[in-house]
Amino acid sequence: MYELSLLCPEERVDVLSDALDALDALSVSVEDADAQTPAEQALFGEPGMPPPKDGWQRSRMVALFAQETAAQEAAVLLAAQDFFEDCQLLGIQTLEDQDWVRLTQSQFAPVEVTSDFWIVPTWHEPPAQARQIIRLDPGLAFGTGTHPTTRMCLRWIAQKGVQEQRVLDYGCGSGILAIGAAKYGATDIDAVDIDEAAVTATELNAVANHVVLRAGLPDKAQGQYQTVLANILATPLRVLAPLLCAHVAAGGSLVLAGILERQADELKAAYAPWILLEVSDTQDGWILMTGVSQAA
Repeated sequence: MYELSLLCPEERVDVLSDALDALDALSVSVEDADAQTPAEQALFGEPGMPPPKDGWQRSRMVALFAQETAAQEAAVLLAAQDFFEDCQLLGIQTLEDQDWVRLTQSQFAPVEVTSDFWIVPTWHEPPAQARQIIRLDPGLAFGTGTHPTTRMCLRWIAQKGVQEQRVLDYGCGSGILAIGAAKYGATDIDAVDIDEAAVTATELNAVANHVVLRAGLPDKAQGQYQTVLANILATPLRVLAPLLCAHVAAGGSLVLAGILERQADELKAAYAPWILLEVSDTQDGWILMTGVSQAA
């Protein structure tokens, strides 16, 4: 395997991606050339939606080729194109043969939620201190437990308790929050998502974790729940405010995540007509917002 690396401005990313694809690159990735420096740029997008930009102001593009001659020919052909202006060839290097499955698995270790609650990939043994675990492998659906928003939601479930409750996981992704609720005693659980792949992933993950829940599209959510969980992002959470609040039973809890610290006030304002939100946890610039329904 051979890796061709390029440096290009943001406006060249799209055309270079198309050109590399036409030149039979096995894969093309784009990353911030200024990552881990003061000039690093953060790009935030919505899960399941197109990225907000094609690349970074200074983008590093990496294309993989099966043969060295193919990588070399691609470099020569690209350099001759008008659209390669302001771009730079960083080099071609050989990638050693590796067990890619084992390498990928090595990047996903057990994740601590609390001292005795862990998310454990199927190829790992649970830590000795784990009293409660969720078995979850990285997949296509959003939510592997590695992101701070997921861990904060699970931590809330573990610490606050959902014993004997009816629970809704809205925007369930992999189903990890619904599974966590089941592990902590919820007895009537709906997990819904607009993505059918997420519904399928949730069903499979529920079986793997020996828990019972109902997974489906958003119309599966019916009536009111003692706990409503939604780990999405701030923009859809604002839009969904009336719907989510309507699903929270009187005295029930609303738990929202996917929110940056700077977005707290706008979320409070969006939900103020129904539920007063407060920041109940924070991690790595993300916050967990919760509130209790006072509806009669």
